[in-house]
Amino acid sequence: MTDDTTDDATDDTTDDATDDTGDSETAQAYRTETDSLGEVQVPADAYWGAQTQRAVENFPISGITFSRRFVRALGVVKKAAARANAELGLLDEEVADAITTAADEVIAGDHDEEFPVDVFQTGSGTSSNMNANEVIANRAAEVMGAEIGERVVHPNDHVNYGQSSNDVIPTAMHVASLEAAEKDLLPALERLHAALEEKEAAFDGVVKTGRTHLQDATPIRLGQEFGGYRTQVGKGIERVKDSRGRLRELALGGTAVGTGLNTHPEFPALAAEYISEETDTQFREADNHFEAQAAHDAMAEAHGALRTVAGSLNKIANDLRLLASGPRNGLGEIEQPENQPGSSIMPGKINPVVAEAVNQVHKQVVGNDAAVSAGAAEGQIDLNLYKPVIAHNYLQSAELLANASETFAEAFVAKLEANADYAAERVEQSMALATALNPAIGYDKASEVAKEALKEDRTIREVVVEKGYLTEAEADDVLDPAAMTERVILGDDD
Repeated sequence: MTDDTTDDATDDTTDDATDDTGDSETAQAYRTETDSLGEVQVPADAYWGAQTQRAVENFPISGITFSRRFVRALGVVKKAAARANAELGLLDEEVADAITTAADEVIAGDHDEEFPVDVFQTGSGTSSNMNANEVIANRAAEVMGAEIGERVVHPNDHVNYGQSSNDVIPTAMHVASLEAAEKDLLPALERLHAALEEKEAAFDGVVKTGRTHLQDATPIRLGQEFGGYRTQVGKGIERVKDSRGRLRELALGGTAVGTGLNTHPEFPALAAEYISEETDTQFREADNHFEAQAAHDAMAEAHGALRTVAGSLNKIANDLRLLASGPRNGLGEIEQPENQPGSSIMPGKINPVVAEAVNQVHKQVVGNDAAVSAGAAEGQIDLNLYKPVIAHNYLQSAELLANASETFAEAFVAKLEANADYAAERVEQSMALATALNPAIGYDKASEVAKEALKEDRTIREVVVEKGYLTEAEADDVLDPAAMTERVILGDDD
């Protein structure tokens, strides 16, 4: 709100700014808020208050603010706390209802622009907790018919009742992380798993040269290779699921150091029930509140699963890039999708750009894991002081992996085609076919055949028949590439 005239008696002030041409233009109006340190000028229309404003001014570090998932989680925690305190008779019903309404709006994303605090802030996350308290308090005041800043609903006495930043922030961290895993990452990984499974079936009849040490090895079916990729992603899904158990533990109710000072004994479990109801996933009170606030091993463990998944996706992306290399002077066993022109100078060049994006996500997740691991290992005595950076990095990794998995599945894997004829042609030329000769003619003769075939640029089949070690019919039977891709019972004459 802007007034044309102001004096010392009003809470609203207007700054005038002069541009380079000398013309005067009215800048943003401000209101005066107070906290324990004194008066602070806050943008008049902002729902945040003095402590948030101080944080904005104190931490001009990165310009990175908390993600939608974390802001949502703060709303979930504040709503659950208000409902629990009201049920326990500790908070006026009307005030609790107004807080619930305001928190619902935060949960829905209606006020995301009201959370401007930099991720790199106080290590407890107090600035973000107070940001949530102030936004919800001022919006709740409006719900009750009051004006922003009147403190009809108090950010500390009402919204933060029975809480501390030291238990709110790790609670929001677990809520946001588990929701990110269950609602974003796991569904995306399932889609990638399904895309790989489809290709596994589609490529099952394509026999190709296997490779170990990047050298020709015995034949393998392209579908078998994709079955390996499908299993990698499947095990990654299991790893993410397995890491959820300790994220379900919530620090809420420990207040400052874990003792629960100023909190009703029934509050932690009751609030956890309301959080479970709001998120449609299961949470519970922490086994030990001192551990829950002083250490964040659960976050390190959970992010470790993300790092492993990122490594799996990186390996798969690299393999597919190699198999699609060419188109004429590479392996060329699969044909990649033409997502976009690959070069600003080489006409017609197509690059595996989506796979390369997956590779880059892996590198970012590895870096995030270093930050999470280092942060989780730090903190002094009764409080870990790396909560914001741990939360931010986990949530970024989960988001990147979810988006990368879905894009990889839809824009790359689903569009791959097998170059079956070329693969069959190359497998027939492979020196590794000599491996199948071992049971028939022995290792020494098989080695002799392989060396001669390589030296004379001939096939194993041609040389072994010419030397008389096998008849043509026997060679056809022994050197069948497709048969080499299945286990056989040695010594079985049937």
